[in-house]
Amino acid sequence: MSVKIISVAKQLPKYSRKTAEILPFLDLWLHGQESRFVRKVKKIFEGAMVDERYSIMDPAEVFTATSFEDKNEIYSREVVILGEQVLQKALEKANWDPQTLDYIITVSCTGIMIPSLDAYLINKLNLRQDIVRLPVTEMGCAAGVSGIIYAKNFLQTNPGKRAAVVAVESPTATFQLDDFSMANVVSAAIFGDGAACVLLSSDENAEGPEILAEEMYHFYHNEHMMGFKLTNSGLQMILDIEVPDVIAEHFPTIVHPFLAKQNLEIKDIDHLIFHPGGKKIVQMVESLFADLDKNIDATKDILRLYGNMSSATVLYVLEEIMNQKPQKGEKGLMLSFGPGFSAQRVLLQW
Repeated sequence: MSVKIISVAKQLPKYSRKTAEILPFLDLWLHGQESRFVRKVKKIFEGAMVDERYSIMDPAEVFTATSFEDKNEIYSREVVILGEQVLQKALEKANWDPQTLDYIITVSCTGIMIPSLDAYLINKLNLRQDIVRLPVTEMGCAAGVSGIIYAKNFLQTNPGKRAAVVAVESPTATFQLDDFSMANVVSAAIFGDGAACVLLSSDENAEGPEILAEEMYHFYHNEHMMGFKLTNSGLQMILDIEVPDVIAEHFPTIVHPFLAKQNLEIKDIDHLIFHPGGKKIVQMVESLFADLDKNIDATKDILRLYGNMSSATVLYVLEEIMNQKPQKGEKGLMLSFGPGFSAQRVLLQW
């Protein structure tokens, strides 16, 4: 059963700032810290390869001491707004009636909502009462690709059906004002907020890139490398400094056997749709792909324009590639990493 991606849409929050405009807020945040540490933090922001980032909150709110409850209340309100906007946009691009959706997957890890986002979207867009819902809440940056994998598995066994994957993230809602660890500093320097939606179909007459294969890859004994710790002040970022090195070590095993199962090599891939995790990860992966005569220019562009928006980011890269109108027969490799530690892969063919 052929499963195809029909449309991809993105939606940005109402607030945005250039990196240069964020620096004065750092002076307020870091007041009383050693001058050497302040200079180091500013250098991290300036060298993060992020020119601008968007947020569900004004930066003044982000850098204000508020409770976890207050930040999560903003998150809960704003992700519903962004989710509705991005799903509506994707449906309009595909010329689909909301009532024709059979399956909705919502993805977010940067706040806590029960009921989950999908329940609100059913009411906001008047989706069918028998629609199948799946909230994905704890897979971090990998979850955008994970959502596509789950949608594909559902559609593959259900011909003529339609699915939506809606990813809405607000890493700024997890910023910890009293945490001066490198994990908190680096995450603040690279992350931004955003939403994306992918529509998929198992209709044999549907047009769009076909999902040829999909797989997950789990790194043993690396649960400590990435994630969130739930504290009284909110979701505290866990980001091990060794993440780029661990990815590099496993990279050949992640990429080559996956392609070999489809009788392909990396030279057969025309488009790399890689999640921009951050400067060091992007530079490391870029060097590995450069050795294979490939580039990740679209990934770098998305990081520069929006920052790392967790699970939604790789879907921005996918939209960028689709907007380039790949030729029939061209292939794309989607790749993202997330807590667990894990890698998610999807092979596409136009």
